[in-house]
Amino acid sequence: MAAEAKILDVSRTQLIQAPPARVMQAFFTDVDLKGWWGVTRAFAVPRPLGMYAIEWESTDFKDDILGRLGGSFHGTVIDYRPNAAFFLAEAYWQPPEGDPIGPMALEVQCRPHGNGRQTMLTVRQSGEGDGPRWERYFTIMGRGWEGALLEMKDYIDREIERTKIARESRTQS
Repeated sequence: MAAEAKILDVSRTQLIQAPPARVMQAFFTDVDLKGWWGVTRAFAVPRPLGMYAIEWESTDFKDDILGRLGGSFHGTVIDYRPNAAFFLAEAYWQPPEGDPIGPMALEVQCRPHGNGRQTMLTVRQSGEGDGPRWERYFTIMGRGWEGALLEMKDYIDREIERTKIARESRTQS
């Protein structure tokens, strides 16, 4: 008898010092995706039935179960609410070697915080599967999303600091 598929998910939340519109933009702009998520290529269309496809370089190291990490992640934008949320369905991770993992879902919510100048960002990735590859993938994604959201926070913080310095330098000229 085959093992029954179980629902696996990972959810992470991060406070970002920018309004929800800026945080949502970071998920759909090529320059932003390269800046905080380290992707090599991205094609992300922010509208219902839009394509969402991103790619990373293959890692030098191999995970014992998944092999090399990196590869691509793609899905279809099912729901898109400007400056608030989006939902990807039929999402798959295509590793550099081996079979894809999916289908999965990815939900992103950007809730205004602190007079709307901050965003409480929540990312939830889920899928229904069984076996060591699925379980290992979601274990890695727990740490992966934690790191990625911290990278986004730092990326946007650096952008705010550059803007502040540029504004101060213009006022002193």
